[in-house]
Amino acid sequence: MGFIEAAILGLIQGLTEFLPISSSAHLRIVGELLPSATDPGATFTAITQIGTELAVIIYFWRDIVRIIGKWFRHFFPQSGISRKDPDVRIGWLVILGTIPIVIVGYVAQEQIRSIFRSLWLVAIVLIVFGILLGLADWLGRRVRRIEDMTMPHGLLIGIAQMLALIPGVSRSGATTSAALALGYTRPAAARFAFLLAIPAVLGSGLYELVHSFGEPPGYYGYAETAVATIIAFFVGYAVIAFLMRYLERGSFLPFVIYRIALGVLIMVLLALGVFSAY
Repeated sequence: MGFIEAAILGLIQGLTEFLPISSSAHLRIVGELLPSATDPGATFTAITQIGTELAVIIYFWRDIVRIIGKWFRHFFPQSGISRKDPDVRIGWLVILGTIPIVIVGYVAQEQIRSIFRSLWLVAIVLIVFGILLGLADWLGRRVRRIEDMTMPHGLLIGIAQMLALIPGVSRSGATTSAALALGYTRPAAARFAFLLAIPAVLGSGLYELVHSFGEPPGYYGYAETAVATIIAFFVGYAVIAFLMRYLERGSFLPFVIYRIALGVLIMVLLALGVFSAY
């Protein structure tokens, strides 16, 4: 059953990582519904996210190679690449936007593994940040492109990403909401959210993987976690392709409705004693 459960969780991770509905919240909830009825844990969640971030790297490979290449070359005057080059600026924006989550993620390790995983908290933030996403999508001007992003905007979006340490907030949901509120188009908001997540998620996953040596990553062992990570990679790639096409014309309203409905359902199940908060 361990492999079957891990495969299910890997599928959930791949389906929900890039949609603004919080993959960590879904892993936490689905874990309660499986036969083992256990929280997969922060370590298992972080490691499986390596799979989905590898999907991001492959999907945006050309963009990533171009941005990294120009960012390094702009330090050499003979390259002719200015610091004002859009790709160079995006490189600096990703670095700047990653700083908040690195600092808070390191300092708040104990809370991430305990208090933040309360299903009451998950339900509340699903609803609250669902409403914020809806308001940002509705009221945002949606005229700015990713090439127009400024350093202050990059930092603000990075601070929003920091909130994703709480299951239920959603990394893509928080960063996309911030970008929409700042006036960026839906595709631009999603694209920067994907790029911004790469160093933070890979760093977190590798950190948890290294520190899990000698002690299995939560309820599931390394083999089960590897199965979940591989499944998350393939499913996540398909979801990225779908979402980028969808956002050319579609809105975030379906995700807002889903978040609110799921949050309310969790509260009802908690109140009835079907779920326990921890």
